[in-house]
Parts: sequence; structure tokens; C-alpha cells
Amino acid sequence: MRRTLLSLAAIPASVLTLAACGAQPAEQANEDVGLGEGPVQSNLSIVTGGTSGVYYPIGGALRTIIGDNLEGQNASVEATGASVENIRLLNSGDGHLGIVQGDAADQGFTGTGDFEADPVETYSLAVMYPNVFHAVTLDDIAVDKGFECFSDVVGNRYSVGDIGSGNEATTNQVFETLEISSTEIELQQLGYAETANALSNDQLDAGSWVVGEGHSGITELGTTEDIHIIEMCEEEREAIVAGYGGYTEHTIPGGTYPGVDDDVNTIAVWNALVVPGEFNEDQAYEITKAMFDNIDEVIGVYAPGEEYLVPESIENSPVPVHPGAVRFYEEEGVDIPEELRPETGSEEE
Repeated sequence: MRRTLLSLAAIPASVLTLAACGAQPAEQANEDVGLGEGPVQSNLSIVTGGTSGVYYPIGGALRTIIGDNLEGQNASVEATGASVENIRLLNSGDGHLGIVQGDAADQGFTGTGDFEADPVETYSLAVMYPNVFHAVTLDDIAVDKGFECFSDVVGNRYSVGDIGSGNEATTNQVFETLEISSTEIELQQLGYAETANALSNDQLDAGSWVVGEGHSGITELGTTEDIHIIEMCEEEREAIVAGYGGYTEHTIPGGTYPGVDDDVNTIAVWNALVVPGEFNEDQAYEITKAMFDNIDEVIGVYAPGEEYLVPESIENSPVPVHPGAVRFYEEEGVDIPEELRPETGSEEE
């Protein structure tokens, strides 16, 4: 694989000096530093998700790309509760790059949902792949409970995902759109591994995995149990897609998981690699370029994402594109929709 060593020599020495001296506290930085004007970070923290998910190994691939191709830069990968927590870690300065679901990023930017009255603006470097909504149960439970459409989970034990995760945020958004109150289900907040164990031990009737297609946790459950993925029926899909523009209709092909031989209709939401607004513009450019120059590293840890891991996917960004990344896409001849271009002009007092 071709590797190009990228240098930060062109970045002003004053910026590098700031980086060496350490960054300001995040709250002060957010107030005082303009879009793309923060210091270069030589030790980057990539915030991802649980170790059994897709975010974590992708973070590992990005760490390798940064360490091998960006002179003077290193990165570490942090396991987290995923999207919502990641956005808060970026805001606090405890994370520098984060992989997040589009709906969580949109809520942060607009101050809605989990970020109501407490907005956190992040900007995308790249759009990665879609997270697919899997409502997973076991065959015998599906038959016993009559799970034909997603709304049939009303009145049953259902895990919405780990506390503070994008999985939880998406599932709650789906319930809200379908006008299903949290009091109408026996709600549990379990991570993927705990959800699988609870299903196997008859402690749960169904649960959400809002993950990349072919997720290892669902596959592993399917090797020990007869699993069933609950269909999102047509009127449900239409209501969800109409209710929030970040969701799209999606079909999980039959054979993706053990024992699930028929196609399953559901919804999906795009994932993005995002940074805080003040993240240094030149560094954002070089990370974006290095990632796509070495995209086989990412595909190597998540092969189902290959068709999506292309520069053109940026048109699906849930938030504005960071100025440094805009420069990369323009060099590649990729059109960025006007609504995704960042507002870089200074506001008048």
C-alpha cells in the first residue's frame, strides 16, 4: 500500500508553540477560538464505542493511519458509550476525533434531543457508513409475542441500548416518532453484550442494535440462539423517515446473520467522523487526506463499509463539514452541498 508521509511544516510556528504549551480548557477554547483556529494536537484521543462494536476497530485503524502518516502525531483509541458520550467528550476537550451517529450529531448541533438547551457543535471530516436499526429477539419469543412489526414490542421488555449511547438516542427517537411512550414498554438500558445475555437468559424480549450491518455481536448471538430481526413495517418506516431527515429506509439482505434467511426492512442512519469546531484546519485537512489515501486500513477492519467509504459519501453529512475537510474534498473534485458548508465569516458585534 502506498504511504505518504505528511508534514505539518507549513503550519505557522506560533500555532505549533501553542500546541506544545497545551490547549486551553475546552469551555474557554470554545468561546475564544474560531472555527478551525485551534492549536495542532500532537497526541490525539479518538473516542469510539464499546470494544465489541464497529467504532472501536475503526478507531484503531485511524490511530494506525495517523501514527504512520502524520509526522509528529500520535493517537490513542478510547472505548466509550459511543455517540452521545463522544460528542460530550469532544466538547470537554477529553476527545479530539469522534465517531458518532448522524442523529446524535444533529441533535448536538441543534440543541435538541439529548442536547436540549445544551448544544454542542461538531463538524465532519468524513461520512463513514450507515448504522442499521436492528430490533433483535429470538425466534420463539417472536412467535410467542406476535412480533410482526416493530410497534408490537409495546408491553414487553425492551432494551434501548447503553445509557448515553447513540443506540439509545436513536431508539428513543424511533419510539417518540411512532408515539410509543416509555411507560408502554418495560424499558431497559443495556449494552450489546448485556442485551445478548439477557435474551439468552429469558430476561428480555427484544433489544436494539443500531450498528453497521454484519455486527459481530448479533452474529455471535445467532451462532448460539435462533435469532429473529423484527421488521420495521412500511407505515413505520415512512413515519420515521418523514419525521427526521437523517434516517433512510434500508433492507438487511437475507443471509447477513445466521438463521435470518429473508430480507428485513428497517431504517438506517449515517455515521460520521467529527471534530470540535476549533480543531486546527490544517490538521483536519491532513487527517482527512491520510484517511482516504489509506482507506484500505479502515476497510480491513470493517469490510461491509467498503462501498460507503468514499469521499462522495460526504453529501450525507449530518452536520457542516469542517473547513479543513472542505479543502480536501474540493481538491478531489467532490461537490459539497451548500447547506453543509461551514459558516466561516465573522459575525458583527
